[in-house]
Amino acid sequence: MAEQESEEERSRTDSKGRHAPLREDEVERAFDTIVARGRPRLFRTMPELLASGTIAGVEISLGVLAFLYVEQATGSELLAGIAFGVGFIALLLGNSELFTEGFLVPIAVVLAREAGWWRLARFWLATLVGNLLGGWVSMWMVVVAFPGLRSVAIETGEKFAESGFDLRTFLLAVLAGSTMTLLTRMRIGTDDDVARVLASLATAFLVAGLGMYHSVLDTLFIFGGIHAGAGYGYGSWIAFFGWTVLGNAVGGIGLTTFLRLVRSHERLYEWRRAAPASRRP
Repeated sequence: MAEQESEEERSRTDSKGRHAPLREDEVERAFDTIVARGRPRLFRTMPELLASGTIAGVEISLGVLAFLYVEQATGSELLAGIAFGVGFIALLLGNSELFTEGFLVPIAVVLAREAGWWRLARFWLATLVGNLLGGWVSMWMVVVAFPGLRSVAIETGEKFAESGFDLRTFLLAVLAGSTMTLLTRMRIGTDDDVARVLASLATAFLVAGLGMYHSVLDTLFIFGGIHAGAGYGYGSWIAFFGWTVLGNAVGGIGLTTFLRLVRSHERLYEWRRAAPASRRP
């Protein structure tokens, strides 16, 4: 009897001898969902990745349009930030890919040995190119279709294009990357569409309303200003983009993604052990 109880006790412990009840089922189910949903994304064809990224650039421009219109009408960046949520809702319901939403899920898939690192690099590159292409074209259409927004587009883009490189702007980019990756995790953590929409609106308020620096979203503001005839140009955008991408990566990967994976490390190890030998180093 004692031997049977000992066997049952071992079956209820994890790989480090800790009791299984200490492992959170909800967290582990969420990790399984991340890997299951993320793997097909990394195995899309290049045209599919580019199309998804381009669609996202077009859809998020709707949020930029809403932001500019509300800011011009009210003078309030906080209200404009809430209006920006239109773009995040479009991304959510349209199931398209935004570059900084591609940190947690694809990295988890690769670390679980369900895909290789080259697929992650390919995913990031195609998504980013698509985002920028779709955003550039969409902002040209916005400026031409709504000429009354030209002045506010120039002013808003100038805030980012000429912001400079210092600790403050870098930390604003870190916060934006962390917040956007948190949005990804919140959307995965619930099947309630209302909760997902509310999470999207809250994130829009934080990122756009409080003026965090986001490499893709704020690029669209800069593109809008350039199309409207601003004094700054693509050189300023490239400098801003490089600095902001670095900060977004530190926040999205170094903070949120890393800590989430640490929290789910037992389940991650199980995925890695279960992977076929051909996927192991």
